[in-house]
Amino acid sequence: MPRWLVNTLLVLTLLVLIWIAWLCSAWKKFFDAPLIANNIPVEIEVQPGTTPSAIAWQLKRQGLNIDPKRFIQWARLRGDLTRIKAGEYRIMPGMTASQFLSQMVAGRTIMRQFTIVEGWTFGQLMDALNRNPYVSHQLQGLDDASIMARIGHPNLYPEGMFYPSTYLFSRGTSDIKLLQMAYNNMQQVLGQLWQQRAPNLFYQNSYQALIVASMIEKETAVISERPMVAGVIMRRLDKNMRLQIDPTVMYGLNKNYTQKLTGNDLKIDTAYNTYTRNGLPPTPIAMPSASSITAALHPAAGDALYYVATGVGGHAFSNTLKAHDVAIKQYLLRPQFCPMPDKLMLNLLLRQPVTYFCQQPQRIANAN
Repeated sequence: MPRWLVNTLLVLTLLVLIWIAWLCSAWKKFFDAPLIANNIPVEIEVQPGTTPSAIAWQLKRQGLNIDPKRFIQWARLRGDLTRIKAGEYRIMPGMTASQFLSQMVAGRTIMRQFTIVEGWTFGQLMDALNRNPYVSHQLQGLDDASIMARIGHPNLYPEGMFYPSTYLFSRGTSDIKLLQMAYNNMQQVLGQLWQQRAPNLFYQNSYQALIVASMIEKETAVISERPMVAGVIMRRLDKNMRLQIDPTVMYGLNKNYTQKLTGNDLKIDTAYNTYTRNGLPPTPIAMPSASSITAALHPAAGDALYYVATGVGGHAFSNTLKAHDVAIKQYLLRPQFCPMPDKLMLNLLLRQPVTYFCQQPQRIANAN
């Protein structure tokens, strides 16, 4: 073999080896090099139909450490050119381009949170939902009946029907979907707890238990007191006594009532005024927690028929009206905790009250 041919082959072989070494180095860098040079996560939104090429060049423009051509080649080799799922993604420190591609193919999107707070009304729920920037808003401007129809439950009053919890969702999830999740959760929780209820209760169905649970939720934030409040409600219902629960009056006046109740307020007759009407209000007045539902279904035994807020957390329970009068005077004559009610309110309370919520300044009356 001529020497020149040997030399040519050696040079070509060397060039091929150098090219292979460079190629291996480039791919090693692609697999090993983190996309982010610092420790600050980067978020990116991938729209439906976005190609790997568009994603790679977007990351490049944002200053991330990525080789768009290599990224596209790797996506093609893996068969992922059309498998990327839309959504919000978070690139964490140390994540490589290959790992990020796997994340998008798997659809591991950023999960946002929406919390329904225990004791919220449906109006408060919708206000919070409408303000959430990550939700796809399809229900804004609709009335309650239309909203319930859109989520698949027409002719159902919404109050109390959505379970208070924190719900995870990806950006672009519709408000319809979130409400359906919360509704289904409430049905599941209520159904399970209803099956475990104590015997010989007042209720004809689980919806009545939900009504009582919502009143308990608004009456006290002290979980250990809730069965005791439930016991008072059950005994008053058994004796055909009016419940006289302030939050029901507030709900009847305005679902988002935030003013201090007066004696005149208690005399305004609405379907929800348990001072003027016997029995339960027609619907729940808020979204009750599992602990309030449990309390409604397992009321504490005892003889108490009355209770009054102490002004420092919790309530004082009484078996007789005479004892309750003493408790009212004890706690309502403590101005450092509770301003005196107006004369008409005090007379009503001393005749046949269940509860009176005295609140510190800047706190909503009767909304423990």
